[in-house]
Amino acid sequence: MKISLKNNADIEKMRVAGGLAAEVLEMIVPYVVPGVSTGELDEICFNHIVNVQNAIPANVGYKGYEKTICSSVNQVICHGIPDKNKILKAGDILNIDVTVIKDGWHGDTSKMFLVGKCAPHNERLVKVTQECLYKGIEAVKPGAYLGDIGHAIQQHAEKNYYSVVEEYCGHGIGNVYHEEPQILHYGKKGQGIKIQEGMCFTIEPMINQGAKYCKTLKDGWTVETRDGRNSAQWEHTIAVQKNGAEILTRRKEEI
Repeated sequence: MKISLKNNADIEKMRVAGGLAAEVLEMIVPYVVPGVSTGELDEICFNHIVNVQNAIPANVGYKGYEKTICSSVNQVICHGIPDKNKILKAGDILNIDVTVIKDGWHGDTSKMFLVGKCAPHNERLVKVTQECLYKGIEAVKPGAYLGDIGHAIQQHAEKNYYSVVEEYCGHGIGNVYHEEPQILHYGKKGQGIKIQEGMCFTIEPMINQGAKYCKTLKDGWTVETRDGRNSAQWEHTIAVQKNGAEILTRRKEEI
């Protein structure tokens, strides 16, 4: 398995791309309201990336995907396709996943949105899933193992009576969108590849209210929970530095 280690110059370019991806999620916040369609949100993000950021939306044309963002609502785990007929309503939870390319380098991130007033059980799922992401990031340091990341995420999810989706994972990233290594969101401490300074990858746990099992719809992209219960996901691109993880897609609200 060939893992690309990034030097300081590479990581600086990824900081730029990551900052742009984070800024898309900041920009879209006021538009995520009851009555808007996921198709409209997609158009706003496309125009912002292309016309304001002078960057490239990585998803457009990727393996035949036609949209800028993935918009995953309620029981959709990931890869939900934006649609002008998909209207958000109060109480929905929404994941927007966006990847920006700038000067050949990728920044990949996602955020959960609460649409209007949401039920407490959905608010809790969104909050705990974000905590899972942060606990995974905290496990990153040179000399640790990829299994440490998955273990931290799984422990926190299961402690809160949720399950971890196992079919989808984080991934290495740089001037290639998806590369080695794969970052599982479950696992055991001390197992897997040893983490090295210069690795860059995403951590993007998908956490279900019900069972971990999923199904892919006939469109070939949309992945839903098999039991119809809701799912949440948060994602950051990180770089491994000598003191731990640097979050390259950190939003202002997190600082």
